[in-house]
Amino acid sequence: MTVIVFDLDDTLYDELDFVKSGFNEVSEFLSKKFNIPKNKCYEIMINELQYGRGEIFDNTLKKYNIFSKKLVKQCISRYRSHKPKIHLFHSAIKCLKKLDIFPLYIVTDGNKIVQKNKVKALKIQKKVKFIFITSNYTLKNAKPSPYCFFKICELEKTSPQNIIYIGDDPSKDFVKIKQKGFKTIRVLTGKFKNEKYSKQFDADLTIKSLEELSLIKIKKLINIKI
Repeated sequence: MTVIVFDLDDTLYDELDFVKSGFNEVSEFLSKKFNIPKNKCYEIMINELQYGRGEIFDNTLKKYNIFSKKLVKQCISRYRSHKPKIHLFHSAIKCLKKLDIFPLYIVTDGNKIVQKNKVKALKIQKKVKFIFITSNYTLKNAKPSPYCFFKICELEKTSPQNIIYIGDDPSKDFVKIKQKGFKTIRVLTGKFKNEKYSKQFDADLTIKSLEELSLIKIKKLINIKI
């Protein structure tokens, strides 16, 4: 039994779209609460993004002299709980349809509320057999842990050699599961697309887009008959 497993963020959709959607929600909240320009507030957050995500709300609030730890927490809550306006990559829609002859799964890291909202917005539940949100299984079982992948082995009664994982982040997606025999494919999307990694961390196969993922490539990677 061959099984295909996908990462979610930046593999099946553009995570930056989620970030922008969240910033829009927080900007609207602050605009209503403090009567500040929503569009300008949003622009500040987008500009802050280039410096990392850790203190975007802190720095935005400081620019308006309304900073408080309580308000930062409110912004984070709004960001995490909002209903995002996101869509699957067109290539992902085609790929999922093309590969529906296989059991399909998703393994994704991240806050479980955030990830559930993403899944719902993307309307992807019916396109796969199950979605593993690793935060439901404690932090130690998040990627690069192979824990959720072995759960898929149990569900499908198959071995790691028959499971292909497709992701975009070599810093954590492939290194541990490759050691256990799982097959891996890296798609060059998202913020890691131009990053170079050693053979230990990189995938067995690299593709530019999910549209490149053919049944022939899967056959060669996993040595099966289709």
